Amino acid sequence: MTEFLANLLFVFQRFTWLSLLDILLVTAIFFGLLYLLRDTQAMLLLRGILLVGLVVAAMTNVFNLPAFTWLVNTTLPALLLAIPVIFAPEIRRALERLGRANVLWPLSSNAPHPLETTIYHLVNACERLSARKHGALIVLQRLDNLDEYASTGVLLNAQVTPELLLQIFYPNTPLHDGAVLIYGDRIRAAACVMPLSASGILAASPERQMGLRHRAALGIAEASDAVAVVVSEETGSISIAYNGRILRRLSGERLANILLAFYKPLFSDDQRPAWLSWILRQITGERKAS
Repeated sequence: MTEFLANLLFVFQRFTWLSLLDILLVTAIFFGLLYLLRDTQAMLLLRGILLVGLVVAAMTNVFNLPAFTWLVNTTLPALLLAIPVIFAPEIRRALERLGRANVLWPLSSNAPHPLETTIYHLVNACERLSARKHGALIVLQRLDNLDEYASTGVLLNAQVTPELLLQIFYPNTPLHDGAVLIYGDRIRAAACVMPLSASGILAASPERQMGLRHRAALGIAEASDAVAVVVSEETGSISIAYNGRILRRLSGERLANILLAFYKPLFSDDQRPAWLSWILRQITGERKAS
């Protein structure tokens, strides 16, 4: 016990502000990686890798297994090189989001922020589709590029209106089977094919009203930062999927509030980050005062 306390005291004596910064940076990196991978298939894969790594480390350190230790040491570099290949989609998506983040200053003021009228048109259409029990899947593109999914459907480039959405999802029409992709205040394409979720969230539900539309909504929400709105053909209930999660039985008012929260402007009117605008106001105020 005395030796342990002496070693602990020795560590604290060598601890500096740079050591604290080093620990915070490493913690931030791991937190960011886990935050990006949460509620995805990659998280399950990562858990499996960590479990296997702990078992292998315990066996090589506790037991004297020369052949097994040699095999682990030989294959470990190859496994480390395989990690970027396994997590390639997540890494690419994270880098794309980082490139669009514009942390210091926005690169342009053309970032799509759908108008409130567009959201209200969408909510109006979903309420009317729900009342008629007409199934629908509407995907709202945000920052991630969805060109590969838009190319699977019929390009429209039309203004968002409740009547057009009602006509698209009218049963047995040519465009009703598939997803409508909305970007900004325009309908980019209809009858688009979306990836199906394999997370098992819907299969674990005790209810069976969630079919292919809900799996497709959850799938695109897992593969991108898009927001997917689903109207059930069986029950008429409205659901919304985002970031690998799905919320069900939404009213029109709640759907509107959620969508408005998703598309709340991230920057002020002058397209500068809030913290940067505050600093500039302080500098300007000080100069005027002087």
